[in-house]
Amino acid sequence: MDNPAPVRVIANTMSGYVNRLGPIWVEGQIAQLSRRSSSGTVFLTLRDPVAEVSVQVTVARSTFDAMATPVTEGARVVVFARFQYYVPRGTLSLTAREIRPIGVGELLARIEQRRQLLAAEGLFDAVRKRPLPFLPRRVGLVVGRNSAAERDVVDNATRRWPGVDFRREYAAVQGHDAARQVIEALGVLDGDDTVDVIIVARGGGAIEDLLPFSDEGLLRAVSACRTPVVSAIGHESDQPLLDLVADLRASTPTDAAKRVIPDVRDETAKLASLRERSHYVVRAFVDREQHGLVNARSRPVLSAPRRVLDQLSHSVDETLARGRRCLDQRLRRSSDEIGHRLARVQTLSPLATLQRGYAVIQTPDGSVVTVASAVSAGDVVEARLAVGRLTATVTTSTDHAALEESR
Repeated sequence: MDNPAPVRVIANTMSGYVNRLGPIWVEGQIAQLSRRSSSGTVFLTLRDPVAEVSVQVTVARSTFDAMATPVTEGARVVVFARFQYYVPRGTLSLTAREIRPIGVGELLARIEQRRQLLAAEGLFDAVRKRPLPFLPRRVGLVVGRNSAAERDVVDNATRRWPGVDFRREYAAVQGHDAARQVIEALGVLDGDDTVDVIIVARGGGAIEDLLPFSDEGLLRAVSACRTPVVSAIGHESDQPLLDLVADLRASTPTDAAKRVIPDVRDETAKLASLRERSHYVVRAFVDREQHGLVNARSRPVLSAPRRVLDQLSHSVDETLARGRRCLDQRLRRSSDEIGHRLARVQTLSPLATLQRGYAVIQTPDGSVVTVASAVSAGDVVEARLAVGRLTATVTTSTDHAALEESR
């Protein structure tokens, strides 16, 4: 107590002790992962899965990105790191030089890497999802033989629609040969034209047990199927990659039966509701149209339709009579005008003059003799009378002027 050491001295002393420690391998579970785009360092919180103990780990971004299998939160890893004591804050952390996933963490990391690869190829795109038929003629089922998943799917589907038909193809649902057997079963069902939808079902299990349903070959086989595929693997929390590539993901085998097979009771109720709604709509339509007919019939044009025809017929008769009167008047006026003109023509006609006793004297060449000096004694002339002609010989020709002088 007589000569205490300052905190900075103690902190620097501890930093010296820590820095002299060599690198060690540390195993733990990643509880938190912070990866900022603007920083060249990745920060991890490494937790002991048994005891509530954690330690901060920093790793260079280039080292973290160079991992063959990327890790995520929850993965178990081993870290090769050195201790580092940060004097200003008095905190102890680890600076990692290498990170390796182990156990389940390694499996999860591989699955995540595969997921990213297939997602980049577009195998999980929504546009590739095919719609399920409303009521499939036959349901293809890929399950383990005598499994609980088979009973769940078949029993629930039969209760919902008693006439549902299944074609079962049994395959191993865990183990190293499971993926190959499931692919073969899918090929058989996809080649059957009577199968409208395929369900791949399995009960829950550990991550290692569900690993075949994240197999790349199986995922590509499902993507190539012509028939819609439903994934019903494990429980709600289980999510193998088959759920992403399938056309529909069911949380459990029981949920798959509900999603694929309609409930006959629900459909019957829907039909009754639709029938009632249709009856109401048709009745409303008929009532509306009947009301419109009543209104239309109450109009004068429909209540007495012959009235309009009678009016038009009377108008036609009047127009016809007026036309006849006009025509008769025109004909009478034209007839009188023709009679007047005929009388004038007859009055001015030379024949009328001849009928009063006059005659037209013509020479043999047809010239009309108008003066006496035009002919001489002995000339032959022709006299045209009102009726007939006379031929005469001129005995004497006296001019009018000479006649006047003699008078």
